[in-house]
Amino acid sequence: MASRKEQKERARQERLAREAALTEAARRKRRLTLAGGAATAIVVAAVVVVVAIVSGGSSTAQRLSKQGSAPQLKLSSLSSLGSLQPPPPASLGPEGIPLPNAPALAGTGSIASGETVDGIQCQGSEQTLFHIHAHLTIFVDGAARQVPYGIGIPSPQVQNTAQGAFVAGGSCLYWLHGHAADGIIHIESPIQRTFTLGEFFDLWGQPLGPSQVGPAHGPVTAIYNGKLYDGNPRDIPLNAHAQIQLDVGRPLVGPVTITFANGL
Repeated sequence: MASRKEQKERARQERLAREAALTEAARRKRRLTLAGGAATAIVVAAVVVVVAIVSGGSSTAQRLSKQGSAPQLKLSSLSSLGSLQPPPPASLGPEGIPLPNAPALAGTGSIASGETVDGIQCQGSEQTLFHIHAHLTIFVDGAARQVPYGIGIPSPQVQNTAQGAFVAGGSCLYWLHGHAADGIIHIESPIQRTFTLGEFFDLWGQPLGPSQVGPAHGPVTAIYNGKLYDGNPRDIPLNAHAQIQLDVGRPLVGPVTITFANGL
């Protein structure tokens, strides 16, 4: 009887430790956001207005309007792909999202280190004026690959939790970034516009095109919200709760569908 009590108590302590780690990670992220997000958003918005006035009005307004408009998506049924193999099982990561049990597609040694990339800045805190999330899944020859944590977060401050590594902050945060290796792309910007998957890969320092995803070469099949995407994968928009899958080569894997956890 005493042995069972000890086991129950040990299990309880482990559960409390996991919950404490997740709570601390969330607290640090909120603190980063509150530290200066609102003030920075006001300053950037003012700069945008001034630039629009100085540039002469109409042409700049048209350019900003074009940035904010969603590209037209050419989507079709997956039936043309034939038989698809089922997605592999995965356990939940630190953001409550399935974490692929697989190696990373590529490391983060070549990620942007603070310079502006594709007009996307790296700032001292997360921006909340435009705040959405998308999800990216990658398979190479039918095998899963992780999107590594820390993309868009130079000098990442990594916390190790029972569910996996979580990046609580860094020297700065780009408007597109990832906190965990679960494929969640955080879009947190002071400017509301349509960002693309190609821009995220540019921050990662990895190539992306119809025949290449990072270091993996071969025909690329893109799936967007459960439908076949026809076009250059660089142009895929990072819309709110978009579920994007890239398959390089064969066999093809059926679309991975996740449930966005609270706060995502």
